Amino acid sequence: MNLKKPKFWDYKKPNIYSYILLPLSIIIQIINFLKTKFRNQKDFNIKSICVGNIYIGGTGKTSLSIKINEILSKKKIRSCFIKKSYVNQIDEQKLLGSRGKLFTANKRIRALIEAEKENYQIAIFDDGLQDHSIKYDISLVCFNNLNWVGNGMTIPSGPLRESLNNLRNYNHVFLNGNSENLSNITSTILNINPSINIHEGKYIPLNLKDFNLKDNYLAFSGIGNHKTFISMIRDYGMNVVKDIEFSDHYNFKNKDIDKILDLSKKLNCKIITTEKDYLRLENDNINEIRFIKTELHIVDEDKLINAIVQSNE
Repeated sequence: MNLKKPKFWDYKKPNIYSYILLPLSIIIQIINFLKTKFRNQKDFNIKSICVGNIYIGGTGKTSLSIKINEILSKKKIRSCFIKKSYVNQIDEQKLLGSRGKLFTANKRIRALIEAEKENYQIAIFDDGLQDHSIKYDISLVCFNNLNWVGNGMTIPSGPLRESLNNLRNYNHVFLNGNSENLSNITSTILNINPSINIHEGKYIPLNLKDFNLKDNYLAFSGIGNHKTFISMIRDYGMNVVKDIEFSDHYNFKNKDIDKILDLSKKLNCKIITTEKDYLRLENDNINEIRFIKTELHIVDEDKLINAIVQSNE
């Protein structure tokens, strides 16, 4: 979704706009409840893992999907990615396809059928938590530590696709980021569902040695977790003198890149972005732009992977 979130979504408390939109939020939640109530799910031999979210955008689903696939591959388990085909998410499809076998379709269930035909053992869904046509063997609800739940309200009053109280219906939560705000977040989660498994991830740059930390940098991105990206590279010693945030899945135009190039010259700094954003660039001058390649480190990797492997037995 190419979405520029309203600023009030990430306020600590709802404001007047949130309450004005509340009736529409209630209607949407009733519709979603009815979809859940009357869902018709088909059983599959292939096991399914949904890496989804409740907070819309920027929760690290793609990074976690890639990491899980990498670990399963090392264990000789035939796993693949499934991604619903969206025109504005070609960047994520390219990224997933470069890391493993990717099945895409306009309906996720069609992609799952194709994966089963090719005898894959586990299908990893990048997104799809609210797709009630599929009964997932494991669902991982991802959150970004910095954004957390924003103002705590559901769309369009806030950034949540469903009520946070629905965590009582899930068994696994994954907290992505740089270890921010964990005690308050985990306390809130456990108050809703005391038996839920809470997992933690931290982003690690893989190609930091290719950059001179004495240089100044202009960093830009069109991802849902821009603040986490900036926090990470600063934590690893990069001097970011200017950062520019675009909407999630932003389709960069030549004029956008030209402005960034001009600004970098005025500030006398180098330009960096994320790998996902770099894959969307088509400007002739992108050789002046470099990207940080990152990997998600799962803090409790054994616990999470054991839960996934056991679901496959």
